[in-house]
Amino acid sequence: MQIVLQRVKSASVRIDGQVVGSIEAGYLLLVGIENSDTPQIIEKNARKIANFRVFEDEQGKMNKDIMQVGGSILSVSQFTLCANMDKGNRPGFDQAALPPMAIPLFDMFNQQLRSFGITVETGTFGAHMEVSLVNDGPVTFIINHK
Repeated sequence: MQIVLQRVKSASVRIDGQVVGSIEAGYLLLVGIENSDTPQIIEKNARKIANFRVFEDEQGKMNKDIMQVGGSILSVSQFTLCANMDKGNRPGFDQAALPPMAIPLFDMFNQQLRSFGITVETGTFGAHMEVSLVNDGPVTFIINHK
């Protein structure tokens, strides 16, 4: 599982000009599901993200998690994060899970985040999406927690 987490002031995703998901302050997650991912990996990453302390406390230190600040999540499936770029100039996607496996795991991931009481909006799996965001910081992390 590959995740790009961006702390945002706002984020939205459009499909064919229509907004299908949007949030105010919180996280934009770009999520790549790999062939080797399991429900245990999904749960571990959801828990990590829910408890990740990257919001400032009263002293200006990154010490608060998304639940403590009342933030939301916009979660967008992005198989290109699973690209293998070791050979040549064209990425290979053999590590990316195919839709019959990836869709249920992506849904499970988002449901797990919701189980913590976090509002989670999503894009549409497999659709051509336009993602907009206002990065806060900028604060961006790459998570590949196995």
